[in-house]
Amino acid sequence: MSLTGRRVVVTAERRREELAGLLERRGAIVSVTPTIHTTSLADDGELRAATERCVAGELDDLVVMTGIGFRGWLDAAAGWDLRERLIAALGSVRILARGPKAKGAIRGAGLHETYAASSEASEELLTHLLAEPLDDRRIGVQLHGDRMPTFTARLAEAGASIVEVPVYQWHPPTDLAAVDGLVDRIVAGEVDVVTFTSAPAAAYLLEAAGERRDDLVKAFHERVVAACVGPITAAPLTALGVPTVQPERGRLGALVRTLEEHFA
Repeated sequence: MSLTGRRVVVTAERRREELAGLLERRGAIVSVTPTIHTTSLADDGELRAATERCVAGELDDLVVMTGIGFRGWLDAAAGWDLRERLIAALGSVRILARGPKAKGAIRGAGLHETYAASSEASEELLTHLLAEPLDDRRIGVQLHGDRMPTFTARLAEAGASIVEVPVYQWHPPTDLAAVDGLVDRIVAGEVDVVTFTSAPAAAYLLEAAGERRDDLVKAFHERVVAACVGPITAAPLTALGVPTVQPERGRLGALVRTLEEHFA
């Protein structure tokens, strides 16, 4: 196995056991150091208020940014006995998906998208929406960790009324010392691969490096492989010229197979 003995770091918090298991079955020596912390807003009043507006038929369009976010929203609605009413209400709404994962979650709920971006780039969705009149359109936006102020502001500037659906948020990792230690290990060449499954995970590692960021970037250039699940995830690294290994499809299994091919 081409990953036998390779020292691989998993920076994901969500699904870290799944990714670690895939790597270990291929012989990798895996360590887990989450570089971000994700919290659910299932008990948040803002999410419930947005859900009730959707159930009341106050949407014309819904933008689904992430599969996990959409499923999390439905799970939260189930806790309020609103899931079936929410799905029924969304059945009469034009739904737009950001990428295949979002599309899969939509269809998994028995709904259908009217448009799906081929990439996971928010800009592609925005361009599609702005290509038509948006005056007085009521657009729900399922947020994906941050408030997406530029995305929602541009829709509002075009005349739309925005309903934000905040399902989860990203925060700094709970173990800052571990992330600091990870930076040390990368700079020292004590790992072979660092995997990233979200752009914030990559961005926070770069931020945590502080004055050592140039050394971190140099290590990725010279001896440590940065493995990213897709171009959106890789964006913070790409902006600094860091070479990355990426699968053609944004899936964990595909990421591991691409790593095997890289080392083979």
